Amino acid sequence: MMTLESDQQTLTFPGVLAYFFRAPFRLQTYANLLFLALAFPLGLVYFIFLTVGLTLGYGLTVVWVGIPILGLVFTGSWWLSAMERQLAIRLLGAEVPPMAPPPSAETVGFWQRVQAFLSNPVTWKGMGYLLLKFPLGVASFVAFVTLLSVSASLVLVPVLWPWADMSFDIDLVIWQPATFGDALLCGLLGVILTLLSLNLLNGLAFVWRQAATRLLGSPRFAAPASPPPALTGTPSPAAA
Repeated sequence: MMTLESDQQTLTFPGVLAYFFRAPFRLQTYANLLFLALAFPLGLVYFIFLTVGLTLGYGLTVVWVGIPILGLVFTGSWWLSAMERQLAIRLLGAEVPPMAPPPSAETVGFWQRVQAFLSNPVTWKGMGYLLLKFPLGVASFVAFVTLLSVSASLVLVPVLWPWADMSFDIDLVIWQPATFGDALLCGLLGVILTLLSLNLLNGLAFVWRQAATRLLGSPRFAAPASPPPALTGTPSPAAA
């Protein structure tokens, strides 16, 4: 029997098939679609902010003006990474580790905070994630628009066929459903393509979830698991 191994459970082939067909009925699917739809505009903003800010900051370091500019860019990058971490947690259901260790009760000076910030790997990985979001966001947006628009157009053929001119350009050949049966066939193909598209987009969201988990947090900052509570009661004779 074919099985699919996952981090949490093992799914049999019928389970995988049921998972495939339940894609349109899971709320997580639409949360994934919202994340993919936002990826391109957010990625464009991040790319412009980082490329312009870093270029301007490094270019002006010779006159010391670039240092505060770089400070603003690094600080903004940190807060944007924190926002992306929350988006991944809330929309993708990602389990992203913390970005930094819990605050210490000890008084820490300014330069110590700067050193800790620059030595934190999440500072640099988060900036890389923000830069990566632009090309991946473009790919996500193209896949999102193309797959869903083609699927929706095919699904709507049986509905619009009596009132609209429904024609398709296939390899430079214009094809138009001549009968209502042809229109129903287009609708069936649209339903199948919709299922495929939603599962493909869920797979793309899985890639984003993995990237966010690895780049927007560090496992070393996660709180250690608390030990199980000690059992109380009368000790057994063997223990005595």
